[in-house]
Parts: sequence; C-alpha cells; structure tokens
Amino acid sequence: MMNKRVLVLNQDFSPISICTIQRAFLLVFLDKADLVSRANGSMIRTVSFAYPMPSVIRLKNYVHIPYKGVVLTRQNIFKRDGFRCQYCGTNRDLTLDHVVPKARGGKTIWANLVTACRTCNARKGDYTPEELGLTIRNHPFRPSYVMFLRDYSGYAYEEWIPYLKTGTSGW
Repeated sequence: MMNKRVLVLNQDFSPISICTIQRAFLLVFLDKADLVSRANGSMIRTVSFAYPMPSVIRLKNYVHIPYKGVVLTRQNIFKRDGFRCQYCGTNRDLTLDHVVPKARGGKTIWANLVTACRTCNARKGDYTPEELGLTIRNHPFRPSYVMFLRDYSGYAYEEWIPYLKTGTSGW
C-alpha cells in the first residue's frame, strides 16, 4: 500500500504533481498541506497513533509554476501511443517515427512523432503515411499536463477523478 502515489494540488485545487505517500504524509504532518482525500479508508500507523493515508493533498501556500508541460521524450511518446505501433498495432520492437520524415523537413515535435515498430518504420522510410497508404491509428498530439497525469502516469486512482477532469488546459 505504501507504493501508491498521491496527487498534489496547488492551493487553487489545480493538479501540479504526483508524489509518494511518505512525502505527502510529511507535508500534511508538517502543516504544509491539507488532506483532501484519503486512500480508501487506509491508515498509516505509528506506535501511538493512526493517521489517514493520503490520496489527494492540497498545498496551503500557492506555488507559482510558470510552465508545466509534458517533456517530449521517447518514453512519453510511447505512453501517449499506448506502447503500440501506430501503423500495425503491435507492441514489439518499438521505435519512434517522424510522420513527415526529417529528410523532408519534418520536425521533432509532438505532432510529428508516433510510436512505430521497426518493420513499419523501415517500410515507411522517407515517405509519408499517405504516400504508402498507411493509416495512423491515433493522430499525434501534444498532451496537456493534466491529461498526462490522468491518462498516462499509470497512477490515476478513483479519488483523483474530480481533480483531473479537465484535460485541455496548459498549452
């Protein structure tokens, strides 16, 4: 149970990060955060006391975060695409593909990168998917930070849903 994660909200209830239960408990215990939601009635027990195990906490002081975006990395593209080749659907031997090839001026940006297996990537080469009659299963896009926390972090819990409903802000 201690390997669960906790959603951290800013003072205005906007999600800003995910942390460990230990870190969240410490923030609440030191009065730097409020417990917003507990983890299914679970408790953290010491010799003398039992404390509710946090699932969502809210910082007491507003933290100004000028830009909170999802970093463009190979692993984050794989997460966005569900660890599946966007041409054939396999989950084996994955790599990245530029939809518009770099040789044709394609940029290394969220909207031009998809997960592809080595076979599809080699077959596509320096062509566009349209030129080869390939269909992209999910067109590439830049996920918002809230969407990434909600859909791709691997830690979304029932208690988080009310705080992660919006998914288009942040860009």
